[in-house]
Amino acid sequence: VNGEERQHSNTALFLNDIPGIIADLSAGTTLEPGDIIATGTPSGVALGMKEPKFMKPGDCVTVEIPEIGKLTNYVV
Repeated sequence: VNGEERQHSNTALFLNDIPGIIADLSAGTTLEPGDIIATGTPSGVALGMKEPKFMKPGDCVTVEIPEIGKLTNYVV
């Protein structure tokens, strides 16, 4: 957020692996192309900070996946 790294993690640290998550979900529902599976978030969210830093209009948020690229959005 605005050049400050707030979260840094990867899927290797998930409590459950991706194939297992997909298997569990698909056992109870039909997954369709375009479905999004929300898996939670690593530490670093504002609510978990001693002095929360909530995003506000104008903040610049960049997410990056190595070897795929960066996505930058502005809070409105």
